[in-house]
Amino acid sequence: MIQPVLQNAALLADIEHARADFENFHLWWLGQSGFLIQWQGRRLLLDPYLSDSLTRKYANTDKPHVPMTERPVAPECLNFIDVVTSSHNHTDHLDAETLRPLFKANPKLELIIPEANREFVTDRLGIVTDIPIGLDSGKSATVAGFKFTGVPAAHETVEKDEGGRCKYLGYVIEFGNWTIYHSGDTVGYAGMVDLLQVWRIDLALLPINGRAVERRVAGNLNGREAAALAKDLKARVVIPCHYEMFEFNTATPEEFVRAAESLAQPCRVLRCGERWSSADLPAIQ
Repeated sequence: MIQPVLQNAALLADIEHARADFENFHLWWLGQSGFLIQWQGRRLLLDPYLSDSLTRKYANTDKPHVPMTERPVAPECLNFIDVVTSSHNHTDHLDAETLRPLFKANPKLELIIPEANREFVTDRLGIVTDIPIGLDSGKSATVAGFKFTGVPAAHETVEKDEGGRCKYLGYVIEFGNWTIYHSGDTVGYAGMVDLLQVWRIDLALLPINGRAVERRVAGNLNGREAAALAKDLKARVVIPCHYEMFEFNTATPEEFVRAAESLAQPCRVLRCGERWSSADLPAIQ
């Protein structure tokens, strides 16, 4: 299995060490679409999956979720988190075995979700219905100094509930001088670029595992598409995600890197548990 660059005590020590830097924000890739962001002592988790719940769920089935990468850290060890997101209801983005220990370790933890998913989320996590902060496309909320705005995501299609609210969201996150776009699971859709060009995106976090019928799961951007979207958005840097978690649903970043280089789109490929800093952002053109 792939071993994270930083894991357990070493990862926690690196997070603590980076806290002294108030000029920049720091980001660690935790695998799949999960990221930890630290800015001025505040900590945000994006769509963390830090358990083996899916591996156990699909063991001895015709769709085994064989893990590729060791877990970088146990969720109960992250006892300093201010806010966590779930972009949609799939378990690798809404994992009870990750989120319940996080709530226990962080009694004041805030949870950002698509409003359309409130009943499902609270039932899965066993929490009071009014605890999550629900967003929809174009709706915003500010927590711990991070401003979240929901944008539609198309995990194959843009799906809405009976009230017209998006079941799959990406989040544009504004804080300090920076703006991050975490797309959640998505493919491209009509109007996506126009919608997102309202913001100056410093960092785009995009999936690259693509789509394949034989996987029998909803698809995402592939590497070439992710690089092209980042270029269209004029993102200062794009970091890929949603790969090297399960053997049946992964990709290598080579296509993404080649495409980004051909488009002169700055990119950075992280290994699980690796840190990236806003100090590494290229100058604004």
